[in-house]
Amino acid sequence: MSKSKLSPALKALINAPFARPDTLPATSRIKSVYEQLRREASGHGVGHSPWLALSTAATMTMNSPESLTVLYNLATSSSADSKKSIQTAELMREVGLKCIGFNGVPRTINCLGAFRSSLPESITSQLSTTAHRVPTQQNINEIIERGNGLWDSVYHPFTDKLAAKLGDSHPDLPVHIINHEYGALFADPPSLPQHAKVGRVLTSVVAVACLRAQTGVGPQVVSHVFGLRKAFEDGSAEAEEEVEGGEWLGGEEGNTWVLKSVDRIVDALGDGQGSSFAPLQSKL
Repeated sequence: MSKSKLSPALKALINAPFARPDTLPATSRIKSVYEQLRREASGHGVGHSPWLALSTAATMTMNSPESLTVLYNLATSSSADSKKSIQTAELMREVGLKCIGFNGVPRTINCLGAFRSSLPESITSQLSTTAHRVPTQQNINEIIERGNGLWDSVYHPFTDKLAAKLGDSHPDLPVHIINHEYGALFADPPSLPQHAKVGRVLTSVVAVACLRAQTGVGPQVVSHVFGLRKAFEDGSAEAEEEVEGGEWLGGEEGNTWVLKSVDRIVDALGDGQGSSFAPLQSKL
């Protein structure tokens, strides 16, 4: 048999049901969960973007592109303005891109590809095709500077201590995380349109949502809950466009709501089996 072809037996093994090779479908409950979270957010004075960013991040982590479409349709259902619909899609895909740093590349590839395919041509034809993260000799120092600035904002006063600890695990680990994740990915490029910028506050919300939905990474959830709070302590939240309800999200009650909101999305999409990162195993 040619080495360029997979045998039927190998294909069957790759796609075995126990390996969960496919993305998760949208469940019958997920729309009502999104709707409830939107109502609760509004009741707490939390705006459209925080609710949408949180829900997008948790849904991306659960690997359910079909549910992203449900979320998009709900988020744009009250607007006949195509410009706002385009901006909603661009914010969602920007959140999805940042999910790479927490969930890995494959889920973002699959989810964003399927999400785009689900959108009407009237929207996809107007989505931006400009790349904003291309490194050049002219901007590389700015990328590094943004990475160090965001890293310090999230982890101060343990910035250097944490970097050293990561370096003990592998000398390139902090180099990659600070420069390529925080600098090139998490920190918004200055050229990014304002409506697509996730920003300092919502990037922490995205981090908490992704990590909570994954399960098994409690220390990182704690770090990014503190990172969300620090955005309102170090002035970084004031340096960007105001996030409606952001300060509440950065407090005890808001932190609790974020975590419990993610749990409800996971429960709805996981159909009671937990996260698709680490699903509960039924007892034989």
